[in-house]
Amino acid sequence: MDKKQVVTRFAPSPTGFMHIGNLRTALYSYLIARHFDGKFILRIEDTDRERQVAGAEQVIFDTLKTAGLNYDEGPDIGGPNAPYVQSQRLEIYQKYAKQLLDEGKAYYCFCTKEDLEKAHAEQEFIGYNRHCRNLSKAEVDEKLKQGLPYVIRQKVKLEGTTTYYDNVFGEITVNNDTLQDIVLIKSDGMPTYNFAHVIDDHLMGVTHVVRGNEYITSTPQYVQLHEALGWELPQYYHLPLIMGKGEDGSVSKLSKRHGAVSFADLTKQGYLPQAIINYVALLGWHPGESEQEFFTLDELIKAFDPSDIRKSSAIFDYDKLKWMNAKYIENLSIEEFKENALPYLNDVITVELNDLDKLCEILKPRIQIFSEIQDKVEFFQSLPDFDINLLFNDKKKTNAENSKIILTQAIAKLDNFDVNDWDNDSLFAVLEHVATENDLKPMSVMWVVRIALSGNTVTVGGATEIMQILGKEETLNRLIKALERLN
Repeated sequence: MDKKQVVTRFAPSPTGFMHIGNLRTALYSYLIARHFDGKFILRIEDTDRERQVAGAEQVIFDTLKTAGLNYDEGPDIGGPNAPYVQSQRLEIYQKYAKQLLDEGKAYYCFCTKEDLEKAHAEQEFIGYNRHCRNLSKAEVDEKLKQGLPYVIRQKVKLEGTTTYYDNVFGEITVNNDTLQDIVLIKSDGMPTYNFAHVIDDHLMGVTHVVRGNEYITSTPQYVQLHEALGWELPQYYHLPLIMGKGEDGSVSKLSKRHGAVSFADLTKQGYLPQAIINYVALLGWHPGESEQEFFTLDELIKAFDPSDIRKSSAIFDYDKLKWMNAKYIENLSIEEFKENALPYLNDVITVELNDLDKLCEILKPRIQIFSEIQDKVEFFQSLPDFDINLLFNDKKKTNAENSKIILTQAIAKLDNFDVNDWDNDSLFAVLEHVATENDLKPMSVMWVVRIALSGNTVTVGGATEIMQILGKEETLNRLIKALERLN
């Protein structure tokens, strides 16, 4: 790296959710800037008015904030290069379009949609046939005078080659006769991405451009625009595709058929933002020969060398992300876990529990993502209408007769139990006494009580943990109901 300050940008279009591919672009741009003590800019590219989605800008702001990718300049915080929304920079684009027109490096195109369709039907030609490229000044002036609609097109070189260096894929060379005279300014006066991003990157001092590899073949157009305007090229990093794996094992470009593909969807399902960021960082990058997989954002900043970005496509593995998320959950404190778990708990449980902290304590090692909580805790809200025969289990040595004894004696002992001592260890001792007094195994007593309290053979937590969470009153209510059904 030279001594020039590194400046990167993330320039999404407000067209909906933040796709994983967009998030990775933002993350890598952020990491390059921070790794080299540079500047990270957010810019909104909203010139494609038809594709805009209401509220999408806020989704971008919220996603970057939640992910911890704080930018130095942007639409909502300002900066020396404001405005940072392209639809507010139209005069700037018109200025440079006029410069290119005056220098003969761009031209007015008056072809209508019908003209283009007819040309395509009449000749074997993909793209624009350059019908207006060599109109005389007099012809152009006359058409402008008539008020005919037009676009402004780039006048690319027709001979030779254009070469640029990409820091991921190496030297890229294309024959100029394969390039198109792309539209720079549309008929509504809006610039295209092809034009606006070149202008903005230069004026904002962007030194490193990070984007998907779908732009590799169109970058020569941008190289020629830089040359036409006399500007230095930024460094390019075109990122490999992110692929998804289907249920049949087939691999294709990541899409909704593979599962959640947006940051918002993943967090809604209960993935922690820091786990998502950690995992996405590894989709196309790995720190040299290191085997390290878990990184905080600060550790990523320190470790991120863009020369380690890989050419090969990355496969988004939901099982790997879930495993990684479980590791992050393990490292949360109970308070942190509760803060994240509460939205999912509150969706299911509206009654007041005796010991929410205990519930969180037993849930924490038993989930990989927070949305798994809801199925595990439904019985705390209300006892399901379960088959009473679940109480009887040969392996646990329980039957109708001893189940009645267990429930009768447990109710009697618990009814007189001091609510201030209502904790797991004390309750366990009570049920052990029931077992001892009736020459039963503790597992027999625990089985009957747990089924009576939950209606499930598989539960999060054991009998006495469930009792502690439910509290004395609800525990007795459920045990009494089970005994009534037995009788």
